[in-house]
Amino acid sequence: MKRREFITMLGGAAVAWPVAATAQQPVMPVIGFLAAVSPDSYSERVRGFRQGLKDTGYVEGENVAIEYRWAESQFDRLPALAADLVRRQVAVIAALSNAVALAVKATTTTIPIVFIATEDRVKLGFVASVARPGGNATGINFYSGELTAKRLELLREVVPAATRVAVLVNPTNAMTTESTLRDVQSAARAMGLQIQVVNASTSHEINAAFATFVRERPDALFVGLDVFLNNRRAQRVNLASRYTLPAIFSNRDFAEIGGLMSYGSDIKDAYRQVGVYVGRILKGAKPAELPVVQASKFELVINAETARMLGLTVPPSLLATADEVIE
Repeated sequence: MKRREFITMLGGAAVAWPVAATAQQPVMPVIGFLAAVSPDSYSERVRGFRQGLKDTGYVEGENVAIEYRWAESQFDRLPALAADLVRRQVAVIAALSNAVALAVKATTTTIPIVFIATEDRVKLGFVASVARPGGNATGINFYSGELTAKRLELLREVVPAATRVAVLVNPTNAMTTESTLRDVQSAARAMGLQIQVVNASTSHEINAAFATFVRERPDALFVGLDVFLNNRRAQRVNLASRYTLPAIFSNRDFAEIGGLMSYGSDIKDAYRQVGVYVGRILKGAKPAELPVVQASKFELVINAETARMLGLTVPPSLLATADEVIE
């Protein structure tokens, strides 16, 4: 063999080796993560989601990538954001609220979906049944919506003289607001309470709502379940304190920053469970065969300092049953 031919052959081999090595590298799966709010209020929940992935052997940036999409509380953006993830051909989509799950379900029937639902997932059309979801979706139900009546009972225990309760809801989140009002009105009738419904879908409208409370003077405030209202928790907790209005919330986040009390599921753990299901699907599990996980832990958190500031005496029996009392 001539020297020139040998060098040419060797050069060709040298070029071919890296190509072959590259071809052997596994393709990193991509997860779509779609939330209706902004990322600045979701850091703890994202950590829970990543922990669930880690529990199944996946670490972001090492063997899995995550495409985050945030609707910034603009529900009309959800269909476009869902479509963007579908075009991206992600391996699975984490749909992190009722409205998000509906938008994703309407966009794809093939990409696996793991949702978080706050009420009856069969009624919402997410799955055919709890035990065998069917289709391309499964997820976690953390029962926040079903706890409406219990929250109102707890609020009445702390404010036993209450006769008029204001209910703050977001009208743009029509599906969740409808179920909240149905449940709270039914519970209020049974307890002999009058309900005043106040709508708010912007920060300005939240301020206006509390101005209404100053004029109307309700005895207590029940805050409806909603991702936008949750995202504005600091604003609402501050206003409730400023106007000395006893309020109950769905998430412990509120009580931790000064809200009177909260009752609901452990949301961070729900996000961890979503991460676990996403990881299992990446490993080959089919969403149609993964039963919807039911929340089993409910937390009552009472901020005793806020209660004292409001001039309220929390019954000792309630303090004894609380999962956490913040002093």
